[in-house]
Amino acid sequence: MNELDQLMAVMEAAFDPHWREAWTRQQVANSLAMPHTYAILVDAAGGEVKHGNEAAGFILARRAPGEEELLLIGVHPDRRGRGLGRGLIEGFAAHARKAGAERIFLEMRANNPAESLYRSCGFEPIGRRANYYRTLDGTPLDAITFARKL
Repeated sequence: MNELDQLMAVMEAAFDPHWREAWTRQQVANSLAMPHTYAILVDAAGGEVKHGNEAAGFILARRAPGEEELLLIGVHPDRRGRGLGRGLIEGFAAHARKAGAERIFLEMRANNPAESLYRSCGFEPIGRRANYYRTLDGTPLDAITFARKL
């Protein structure tokens, strides 16, 4: 299974369709085709996914001068509660710092339970967009932008 297959398998298991947060395979493939977008995949032990390992979590991110944005993060539901999300975020931060980023960003829906993880990893809210997201039934939700200095 290639990187895209692995990432999509985790995303399909991890993202509840109600929130409409999952990307399609084509959206992910198109993003990864861009020169400054990349994925980080980890196995159940938090290590790098290699041939034969199955991905348990991923980050999709993109780089711009002096900053990086965490576009998506997902951990397979069977692997949650074991520190993989925190490990992914800290690995992403280390990767961004090494690439010269001074800040990292992410955006989430207002009622996302991952907010406590983001805050505990040093992210602070810096902006809000009213009614940016829509659930499957059309309920509007605000988007909150978070940043972390490196």
